[in-house]
Amino acid sequence: MSDTPIPFVTRRRFLATAAVGAAAIAVPGSRAFGQYNPANALFTLGIASGDPLPWSVVLWTRLAPDPLAGGGMPARPVNVHWEVARDPGMRRVVRHGTDRARAEFGHSVHPEVWGLEPDREYWYRFRVGDQQSAIGRTRTSPAPWARSSELRFAFASCQDWQNGYWPAYRALAAEDLDLVVHLGDYIYEYGPEAKTRAASPADRIANSPEITDLVAYRNRYAQYRTDPALQAAHAAAPWVVTWDDHEIENNYAAGVREESGTPPGEFAARRDAATRAWFEHMPVRRSTFAAGSRIQIYRRVRWGSLARFHVLDTRQYRTDQPLGDGLKQGPERFDPAATMTGDRQERWLLNGLDRSDSHWNVLAQQTIFAQVDFNPSPGAEGAAGLFNVDQWDGYAAQRDRISRFLADRKPNNPIVITGDIHSSWVNDLKLDYVDPRSPIVGTEFVGTSISSDFPEEFIAPVTAALTDNPHIRFFDGRRRGYVLCTVSKDRWQSDYRTVETVDVADAPTSTLASFVVEDGVPGAQRA
Repeated sequence: MSDTPIPFVTRRRFLATAAVGAAAIAVPGSRAFGQYNPANALFTLGIASGDPLPWSVVLWTRLAPDPLAGGGMPARPVNVHWEVARDPGMRRVVRHGTDRARAEFGHSVHPEVWGLEPDREYWYRFRVGDQQSAIGRTRTSPAPWARSSELRFAFASCQDWQNGYWPAYRALAAEDLDLVVHLGDYIYEYGPEAKTRAASPADRIANSPEITDLVAYRNRYAQYRTDPALQAAHAAAPWVVTWDDHEIENNYAAGVREESGTPPGEFAARRDAATRAWFEHMPVRRSTFAAGSRIQIYRRVRWGSLARFHVLDTRQYRTDQPLGDGLKQGPERFDPAATMTGDRQERWLLNGLDRSDSHWNVLAQQTIFAQVDFNPSPGAEGAAGLFNVDQWDGYAAQRDRISRFLADRKPNNPIVITGDIHSSWVNDLKLDYVDPRSPIVGTEFVGTSISSDFPEEFIAPVTAALTDNPHIRFFDGRRRGYVLCTVSKDRWQSDYRTVETVDVADAPTSTLASFVVEDGVPGAQRA
């Protein structure tokens, strides 16, 4: 190990160079790292880290010299060497090891690095032979008892390749973050719907038929992972990920397809293939994929004594949507047996909230939790009321149980962060959405998409409906982006960071709106 002094490199300086380096990997002809040609290199899908603990973090990469054609690796296993260092120049290596990239997992690796120090930055890279990956930045979380002064994280969702480019990820990569939370719809399973991106081999993968088998899901993930902006965002900070529906199929519910008529065994095979491909491409721990097709995504991530993330899975265990998909009304919405999470996950959530001593309790999940009457009438439950039954409005009895728990047991500062709907919302969470005197029990921040569209024709009617949904404090359907959250003991601030357009790969970013929640005072106010 060299004793040569290392020049001081700020985190922001590293983030800028990481973004350039990640982009260079995906651009033919670049020689930013070593003397190999990235056009046929092994690390075409970038690198990532995730699920930070005080003494550990998981790293990720997948070997794919021919990423859009199954990966292009031989059937045999390959040794992948990894290093973790204290400095971005990788001179002070503190941990290293070797993982076996196996064909049955698409030649992906998920090394779990232990023996790190709490609450500090690290840098990492991979090597196979004389080929090296880009260098990524990660960090560990503070010790459970540590009183962290601040947490700075962003959450994002819904990155439809066919709908546009991802300039939001270029901005996110430079935000100087401790953590990124992805709330699902990392890929889309659809067939041809190209709208913006120019023709290329990667776009032809997007224009393939709707994906249903393991090879097709792997190719779709590889297509997304070749994007330089996404690679930069992954290389800049550790991620905590969950999924929504499009990782498998639009609006599916456990073992039930969106469309009727598919034999159960056929959909089960598709679901198992999609589940395996998700694991192969996410920076999650090996224990996530327990055996066969079983996978447990719901888990907790603690950030010292400041915050605790209760990461939910609202697809794998839910009962079928009442009344079918779409905007509906009817007493079936209040079925006490209907569940988004399954009984076991609901008990896990409530027990975890009850025992939590964290200052902020974050429910990281997929669909809007608050009630939204998209066609309101006086009393909100009148004949004209229409509710999206794929959201928690289709599972109102379970939502009421959770809301009542928040009111009665009063866990510290509950915040719900949500994706899915491709638009920005800020909602007060209430026990009774009809009664204006009903207490506020929490706050929900709903982030817009990275690129997926919110239909223009929906914006005016949703805006008109807000007058009869007074608990909705903010709505915007036109802008794409992410939500930047700055959390301290006394205050939570959410900045809605949006881009001007997704029609080009790089576009200006600005703050559309900012809201704050003060410690001990549920409900958001304009910053």
